[in-house]
Amino acid sequence: MSTSTLQKPGTADELVPVRPGESNNRRVFTTSLTYAMLLVIAIVYIFPFLLQIITSFKTDGDAASNPISLIPATWSTATYQTLFGGDLDFPLWTMNSVIVTVCVTIGRVFFCSLAGYALARLHFRGRGVMFALLIAVMAVPGVVLLIPKFLVVNQIGLYDSYAGMIVPLLVDAAGIFIMRNFFESIPVSVEEAARIDGAGIFRTFWSVVLPMARPALVVLTILSFQGSWNELSHFVVTAQSAELYTLTKGVATLAAGGLGQAQQFPLKLGAAALMTIPVAVLFFIFQRQIMSTAEGAEKG
Repeated sequence: MSTSTLQKPGTADELVPVRPGESNNRRVFTTSLTYAMLLVIAIVYIFPFLLQIITSFKTDGDAASNPISLIPATWSTATYQTLFGGDLDFPLWTMNSVIVTVCVTIGRVFFCSLAGYALARLHFRGRGVMFALLIAVMAVPGVVLLIPKFLVVNQIGLYDSYAGMIVPLLVDAAGIFIMRNFFESIPVSVEEAARIDGAGIFRTFWSVVLPMARPALVVLTILSFQGSWNELSHFVVTAQSAELYTLTKGVATLAAGGLGQAQQFPLKLGAAALMTIPVAVLFFIFQRQIMSTAEGAEKG
């Protein structure tokens, strides 16, 4: 004899229907709140840069009396006339930054890719120790290496030259680490097929593996460009001549009053704004590639 249990209406196990209107209203409220928070965060981050640009079009008196005003009392282009036609060597700083950044970016991408591939694929004695030392170097603050870097550059005769500014930056531990990890994710069977066809190690690396590492190359290129463009401490200890000033060193000297500009805030902020434009443009150009690379990393 079997018994059946009847569920009484009104108990806790009974599902309460949700009205479609309530669900939609909740979704709209959550979405609106999320966008409002993102808008506030965006304003907090954008406001200093926007204020920097607008202040560069103010007069010195207006910038001193109304420092956070977003509407200049009088629009003026005196800042940019001074930067590009005055006594400052701003065009020279820009040229030096472009030369150093292009050379460092190209060299770092090439050498870090080679070193990363060697650590990922070539089997040689001491490979594990070398990779451990690489990780250890990444943990050392860059400021600690400034004095040894100066001594080495000065000893080999590269001080106060383009070579001294460029050569020490051509290899980066973080770049090698990024490329090594990406090469580890590429199937070995792809390289074995290339070697069966007669390709050597470098030919396999250059023609087969490197094109497959395009996402990592994009990331490394952006990081190398940004790092070398914004570098300051390295140029302080490797160059002294005014003819070798980069934008970072020149703008830092300008902001500190070392060039005799005193409290000319529009001039200083205008120079800083122009210095940040290339990095911002690079990010917007490669924004889609950066996002796709990040999504691929999250998926594993």
